[in-house]
Amino acid sequence: MSKLNIKPLADRVLVEPAAAETKTSSGIIIPDTAKEKPQKGKIVAVGPGTKENPVTVKVGDVVLYGKYSGTELNHEGNDYLIMKENDILAII
Repeated sequence: MSKLNIKPLADRVLVEPAAAETKTSSGIIIPDTAKEKPQKGKIVAVGPGTKENPVTVKVGDVVLYGKYSGTELNHEGNDYLIMKENDILAII
């Protein structure tokens, strides 16, 4: 993997979403059309924060975020979400 050269500004973070579930716990395979958008991901880049809002998450944290949070982007074949830190609901 090449070095990620995206640096979020202010209190924004770059999240790599977890892969969508392909199988239920009972073993039923979920088709692509029925897969839900994941709400969990790993922080891969963090902005410097602001005076009013210092950033509390760090690179490598696994987080939960809102279903419709952030802006999707594709960089070098990988999917990412860029969002404000206050869109993150919890650190796992």
